[in-house]
Amino acid sequence: MENIRAAEPAFSVTSCTARRVLEIVSNKWAVLIIFVLEKGTKRYGQLQRSIADISQKMLTQTLRQLERDGLIERSVLPEVPPVVEYTLTPMGESLIPYLRQLNHWLNEHYPQIEQARKDYDAREKFKADKSTQTV
Repeated sequence: MENIRAAEPAFSVTSCTARRVLEIVSNKWAVLIIFVLEKGTKRYGQLQRSIADISQKMLTQTLRQLERDGLIERSVLPEVPPVVEYTLTPMGESLIPYLRQLNHWLNEHYPQIEQARKDYDAREKFKADKSTQTV
């Protein structure tokens, strides 16, 4: 993973590919679904129970997008009622190490991010308080 930069072209914020990748990894529901499916094939209800606070609509939309992107596979089993299962494709599985690396970075740096937010909010509050005093 350390040699990723040497092997790939420079990141371009105007690149359609870069924007698409960011769309996927910035979607919290997509990332959570991928992490749940990392443990194996799951049915729709199992996914919904595994991911707190996801609505049925959002789960359905995210599963469709992940399927469209080729990251998961949807299988309908011929049962009554029909059983639908979801599993990661090999491409979806290949994304997991990168998501884990991002998760590691977030865990390592989140206390700093929280502190930066508190500092920023305090500065903004001070500015706002100061501006109301001069009126």
